Amino acid sequence: MMKWLFAGLIFVSLIFGVLTGKINDVSQAAIEQCGAAVKLSLSLLGTICFWSGIMEIASVSQFTKILSKLFRPLTKILFRGLDNVSDALDAICMNMSANFLGLGNAATPLGITAMQKLQQASTNKDTASDHMITFVVLNTCSIQLIPTTIAALRLSAGSRSPMEILPAVLITSIVSVTCALLAAKTCNRFFPVKEGR
Repeated sequence: MMKWLFAGLIFVSLIFGVLTGKINDVSQAAIEQCGAAVKLSLSLLGTICFWSGIMEIASVSQFTKILSKLFRPLTKILFRGLDNVSDALDAICMNMSANFLGLGNAATPLGITAMQKLQQASTNKDTASDHMITFVVLNTCSIQLIPTTIAALRLSAGSRSPMEILPAVLITSIVSVTCALLAAKTCNRFFPVKEGR
């Protein structure tokens, strides 16, 4: 889908460049921005590698497992009825802890595993259950303790204090998670999935 979107944007830019007589400006902007994109990617690489290394240490040292135990009471409330399916709750807790620590690479396979476990626990394999919808919402609006990518972007843009946005990021992410979960639970209450759970 994204490739068609980007191809469409390029095509529309070329058409408008020709129609307005500014095709030279379009080609010059394309060349300049390609270089800027490479420069930005390289500047982000160091910061992301550093924090990924720190988070990998947290994962190897079992800190993420300790953190997932702290998430267990919350997941039992959000995913009622899954108490007997410990594998699904474990995968959900591990995904939440990985997202919380900024381990995006580790969170993705854990999220896929959690979704597979939730599908196994579901009676209707062709329909997303309430638990699956709640998990997708929770995974999408996850709270991140250290927003490494945003901090790296701010640093590359010349910010002297790239982490000063941390309180605002935490507050807005908590609000967004709360609103998203309330919306998911409200929709499920008034428009329940046929299988019930």
